Amino acid sequence: MLLTLFTGIGVQAESTPKAQFKDITITTSKTHLLLFGTITNSHRTELEQALHSGIPMQFTFFIELLRIRENWPDEELVSMEFNHTLKYDTLKEEYQLEQGEQKNRKFTYKSLDEAMRAMNDINGLRVIRLSKLSPDNSYELRIKAELFKKTLPMNLHYLIPFISMWDLETDWFTIEFTY
Repeated sequence: MLLTLFTGIGVQAESTPKAQFKDITITTSKTHLLLFGTITNSHRTELEQALHSGIPMQFTFFIELLRIRENWPDEELVSMEFNHTLKYDTLKEEYQLEQGEQKNRKFTYKSLDEAMRAMNDINGLRVIRLSKLSPDNSYELRIKAELFKKTLPMNLHYLIPFISMWDLETDWFTIEFTY
């Protein structure tokens, strides 16, 4: 079985590095297409302060898989969304991570660095059964994450448009491959 990957590299010049995906890998098991990847530059002081104040930190991941068809609209095969939620237990002085893609499995960490590494990782996500893919076809996998959404109560953010500048999210990262 041959799996060919094409990735794009973008350069961005900003004073604060933008959160983005890196080390994205698509591979196969005997039965599924698997996704691995990491978000970089997600650590922000305001997120850490909120976490230590008792507010859970939540990253929302969006995954799409499309079959690319010439002269026809692309066919959406997968559209999924899941969360990584990190909480800090002040009494035990430990971090608890719940990963939605692993049936809300919970992990415990003693250090924030360890917890954030796990928070940023997608590790072997089953995207689709291989039996649903057609050999020698082209596919596009897209991934995005929302790391922080600051909103106002009662939809006031629609009245104050600049509130979105506080949002922290990655751009869509796209991988094209042939299965």
